[in-house]
Amino acid sequence: MERISVAYSPVPTAGSSIKAWWASAVVYQVYPRSFADANGDGMGDLPGVTAHLDHLHKLGVDAVWLSPFYKSPQADAGYDVADYREVDPLFGTLADFDEMLQKAHGLGLKVIVDLVPNHTSDEHTWFQEALAAAPGSSERDRYMFRPGKDSVPGSGDGDLAPNNWKSIFGGPAWSRVTEADGAPGEWYLHLFDTKQPDLNWENAEVKEEMRSVLRFWLDRGVDGFRVDVAHGMVKEAGLPDWEGSAAMVEGATELPGDAHGGHTEADEPHRAHAAAMTGDGEGAGHQPVSPLYPPSPFFDQDGVHDIYRDWNRVLAEYDGDRMLVAEAWVEPAERLARYVRPDEMQQAFNFDFLLAGWDAARTAVAIEASLRAAATVGATTTWVLSNHDTVRHSTRFGLKDPTTFPKGIAAEDEQPDAGLGLARARAASMVSLALPGSAYLYQGEELGLPEHTAVPAEARQDPTFFRTNGVERGRDGCRVPLPWKSGEPGYGFASAAGTGAGAANAPAAPWLPQPESFGVLAADRQDGVAGSTLELYRAALALRREHRLGAGSFVWADSHEPADGVLAFRNGDVLVIANMGIAAAPLPDGYRIALASTPEAVTGGDAEAKTDLAGARKLAPNSAAYLLAG
Repeated sequence: MERISVAYSPVPTAGSSIKAWWASAVVYQVYPRSFADANGDGMGDLPGVTAHLDHLHKLGVDAVWLSPFYKSPQADAGYDVADYREVDPLFGTLADFDEMLQKAHGLGLKVIVDLVPNHTSDEHTWFQEALAAAPGSSERDRYMFRPGKDSVPGSGDGDLAPNNWKSIFGGPAWSRVTEADGAPGEWYLHLFDTKQPDLNWENAEVKEEMRSVLRFWLDRGVDGFRVDVAHGMVKEAGLPDWEGSAAMVEGATELPGDAHGGHTEADEPHRAHAAAMTGDGEGAGHQPVSPLYPPSPFFDQDGVHDIYRDWNRVLAEYDGDRMLVAEAWVEPAERLARYVRPDEMQQAFNFDFLLAGWDAARTAVAIEASLRAAATVGATTTWVLSNHDTVRHSTRFGLKDPTTFPKGIAAEDEQPDAGLGLARARAASMVSLALPGSAYLYQGEELGLPEHTAVPAEARQDPTFFRTNGVERGRDGCRVPLPWKSGEPGYGFASAAGTGAGAANAPAAPWLPQPESFGVLAADRQDGVAGSTLELYRAALALRREHRLGAGSFVWADSHEPADGVLAFRNGDVLVIANMGIAAAPLPDGYRIALASTPEAVTGGDAEAKTDLAGARKLAPNSAAYLLAG
């Protein structure tokens, strides 16, 4: 049947009207534990970051985002903060941070740091004061302390938790304390680990303290903050019971059901969302439901927006277009756009795009919905495929179903097709880097690193693994230390020339084991090697910069056929085509190939025709290309 040609109208974008650096920036996430170890103790550190900033500068990114390096007992890899103004000795000192910041700025790189405002560590001074204080005290009011549900004279002794909320990490969200007299006492809320008590954001002292933390780092010169659990903090009044179960990594409700088709819309709302928007399945064309269905009483409450308006005013006290980016697992896109209204945050992570998987129709829906929603509030959107909480996209895309989103992978689980996953990941990354707005890269994706899918149980450290008794494999697989030099111990992650424990001889083993595949993917094996993933990223970032794609425009191209697996769009003078289907896709005449995701991506014609105009050219499945006219 002959396909009817569709004339596409431009999708609104706000990039060209926003001059701030962050609007079109490419931001590289550094997970300090696993980036580089300068003192040889097996743990990444800030001097290690400093030593490798030249790698990021040569890569072509605009900014660096550092996951937490604050003083912490490390119950959740630093997201349990004991002191927001101190560097944990694991990572160095404040002087090390200042040196890193100075070098980054000298290279033209902006620096974004993590902010964790939903909870502190249980070792934070405030929480220790709360434990020592009496119920009803000002010290306890900084946190979410409550009596047991049955703490009514004559009817109960407080043995029942205040409500039935579940922790995102598994198990109950409430723990009971022992009072000073040794008697069982109040309960405190921890939406994550027991060692991460939730702050009470109705408390004025909490609000002022976080303003002070913002100013502390702004005064040191940081350029922005990534806000952890930005859709959290505020809880529904009365803390009502809720039968749902929030999952931080996918933002979805977890209910019993068949993982491969037996779920209802409430069970797997992301699949239902895609069906509704692409016209597939029952309910096609209807407005998608929230990813937390029924809505959560502790996520995406309206009160969080008052907090961000307040913080917006704090950042406005400083020059340099300081910014906030929200980690907010919120759907639909219109709901997420509320976080980036002009008087709130500057950016929010676009998890719809990440969750679309290797699927042209789902990806097309995510792109257009995200751009349109952001434009309604005059904001740019972000594009991200991997981070420290998700299975790397080079591995997800190699699974039998490349749209699935597992919570970690273990040796006994389905293992990915590594070659197929990498080919698709390279193509998807080219798509993300060609879209208008800001792109976020996760450390190591420029090397094509896979998930470590066989981390031994005894080596795992993610609290989700332990709190779910291993049902959730956890996030250790994406947090494995990077390989810098293939011929050195730990693939060069640690420096034997350091000054830490064991550095005089050989560096300590990395804090998580590395897979053998890291050897051939190490940075020194790819640097300057044509066709390597590292050189592909460098080339894509150079083209992005040359053609100002981050501040560009967007329109679907004539060759856009998502039903056939072909994603095609124009951004300024660049035509981008990604073939996510199973058959080769024709390339239009009148264009030259500026960059392809693999040397074998373009077929047809003679050797010269692959980069010139002669011959019938086609784009192979699982690949992408940038094309320029003439």
